[in-house]
Amino acid sequence: MIALSQYLVLSAILFGISMAGIVLNRKNLIVLLMSLELMLLAVNTNFIAFSHYLNDISGQIFVFFVLTVAAAEAAIGLAILVVIFRTRRTINIEDLDTLKG
Repeated sequence: MIALSQYLVLSAILFGISMAGIVLNRKNLIVLLMSLELMLLAVNTNFIAFSHYLNDISGQIFVFFVLTVAAAEAAIGLAILVVIFRTRRTINIEDLDTLKG
């Protein structure tokens, strides 16, 4: 049987990789979106692990809602990315400074 600490270590590693992706790569919008999704995966892993070890289903239900919001966020984010690429011919964040209010 896998211990709770092993799930938490896996989740911390995933969260650390996603934070490194956000901090180190501030140029590519696709990598930022992927890092955000990886961060949500790490949080969901924590919810599932604690839900399993506490014998409570509420964590698993919350994961369902988080996955629903993450799917909508990914679809809207990619749609905005396609529109930006069509108009600007780049997805480099440094070149998108004219989008400010």
